[in-house]
Amino acid sequence: METTPLGSGAELDLSLLGLFLKADIVVQFVMILLIAASFWAWAVIIQKSINNRRARAQAAEFDHAFWSGEPLDDLFERMGPEPPTPPARVFAAGMAEWRRSHRNDGGLIPGAQSRIDRSMDVAIAREAQVHNSGLTFLASVGSASPFIGLFGTVWGIMRAFTDIAQAQNTNLAVVAPGIAEALLATGLGLFAAIPAVIFYNKLSNETDEIVAGYEAFADEFSTILSRQLGD
Repeated sequence: METTPLGSGAELDLSLLGLFLKADIVVQFVMILLIAASFWAWAVIIQKSINNRRARAQAAEFDHAFWSGEPLDDLFERMGPEPPTPPARVFAAGMAEWRRSHRNDGGLIPGAQSRIDRSMDVAIAREAQVHNSGLTFLASVGSASPFIGLFGTVWGIMRAFTDIAQAQNTNLAVVAPGIAEALLATGLGLFAAIPAVIFYNKLSNETDEIVAGYEAFADEFSTILSRQLGD
């Protein structure tokens, strides 16, 4: 019985590119999908890491300005109603509602405290939505990639066994390339999933800490304004 050309060791190309080029079109599509998901996940990871680092620096800078002793009205006038940083926007939301709660005679409209709290809560929710953007994609890549890679592996092994049956040759040189092609899909799935899961947990914790900082500031600011309401 003649061996197939694949059985010739000189013709075997077991490099990653060689395995990809010899793979079935379905397995190739799975590999391309996983590679694209991995690149996109890393883009999200890098961007989120930069954004979180910037957010922490902005929060520290704003805390310094807020607790510097500068009158809050002057700080609000200097930053404006639409400041560029998230903690300043939370502050501006509270200050804007505080000013709107004053009547023309200088008195306060009833329910000012609850309206100020709600305004800051809405501002915090907007900032949290921005900070959480992209995390859902990382979670999806981390959970789905291994299964997508497994699908490619199962499909590739089915094709490999079909080719073996047609060739009627169980020589290792015939069997190994098809199995290697199939297993490459699983490897790519894990290559995409592992960093996505690790950095999802890391970035999610960082985001929770940043948003918790906004909430802590809102509570402190609300306490300061409540003293004014009690005067």
